[in-house]
Amino acid sequence: VQLQASGGGLVQAEGSLRLSCAATGGTLSSYVVAWFRQFPGTEREFVGALSMNGVTAVYADSVKGRFTISRDNTKNTMYLQMNNLKPEDTAVYYCNIQRTAVGGTVSTWGQGTQVTVSS
Repeated sequence: VQLQASGGGLVQAEGSLRLSCAATGGTLSSYVVAWFRQFPGTEREFVGALSMNGVTAVYADSVKGRFTISRDNTKNTMYLQMNNLKPEDTAVYYCNIQRTAVGGTVSTWGQGTQVTVSS
């Protein structure tokens, strides 16, 4: 499976942005989907994740109530809706999918998309 992220860009503080991540070469419904972000000089940090059936979501405290992960398994695409953005949300955002397989967890990353929030 390959992932292609899109939707990043420059937005003013308190604005909104929606990131998309399209999967090809596999069926997204077989995976838990997640978003991570990376600030310059730091490790990637968890933003949120959504179960395979789209019912259960978990979020980092820093984005809870502002960000929402969703998925459209018919389009093989996952989304990250970001509202009330803050300058500290500026980062490269990565989509990620995971499933359990024999021998361990299979994890695939998208290429990352830059989000810049101006004050």
